[in-house]
Amino acid sequence: MTSLKDHKIGTREEWLATRLELLKAEKELTRRSDELAQWRQRLPWVRIDKEYRFETDEGMASLADLFRGRSQLLIYHFMFGPEYTGGCPACSAIADGFNGFAVHLENHDVAMIAVSRAPLAALQAYKRRMGWTFTWASSLNSDFNYDFNTSFTEEQQRSGNIDYNYSTFGTTSDSEARSKDQSKLESSGPRLFAAMTGTDVTTYTREAPGMSAFALSDGVVYHTYSTYARGLDALWGMYQWLDRAPHGRNETGLWFRRHDEYVS
Repeated sequence: MTSLKDHKIGTREEWLATRLELLKAEKELTRRSDELAQWRQRLPWVRIDKEYRFETDEGMASLADLFRGRSQLLIYHFMFGPEYTGGCPACSAIADGFNGFAVHLENHDVAMIAVSRAPLAALQAYKRRMGWTFTWASSLNSDFNYDFNTSFTEEQQRSGNIDYNYSTFGTTSDSEARSKDQSKLESSGPRLFAAMTGTDVTTYTREAPGMSAFALSDGVVYHTYSTYARGLDALWGMYQWLDRAPHGRNETGLWFRRHDEYVS
């Protein structure tokens, strides 16, 4: 953490001059973000002919059923495997924001749900614990998570042939460019989070986070977009706030917990 003695102290005039320079860069980033959003919308749609089945609070459902009368569907691939005793703490931190904005999406022709491979009863129990109301479906007996690269088999793990985030896991040049703090965070994460989900690292990492978007037109479902790993940052509300706090993310290890596990 940057201490007061290491940080520049200035006048209001100096602050304003620097802030206006930053504002130019922020506006440029906003415009670039708008351009990327339009680029996402121009991606070709891929028709989905495979039949996927999900277990929901209302019974068994198809992928088309998950739209619940809307033309767009956003799915968060929540890390909660069949062997887990609780949801991934990182996914839980992201999902803490779902209750508030799901209702707005649903009133804008967009269904938003979470999907995990854990049995529905386990999802329902964890949902009650967390106080969540958003829709959560189980894909336990479906290929859905595997087909969208957020679940992996034991054989894939043993072979090292895991496709995630549009590359073979562990071989991207991005991993070499990570900061020391980010690398430390990622290396400590699986061990700690595995323990917090009642599993070992191998079992825990057979699941991965992501989000996927779908469109429904004339009864046909199309896959339109998916993102993974740091692509989920924008959906993680607490980090958007921290990026604007005086010390930023300020993390050298895993500091967050499920919201009912903090000691007051």
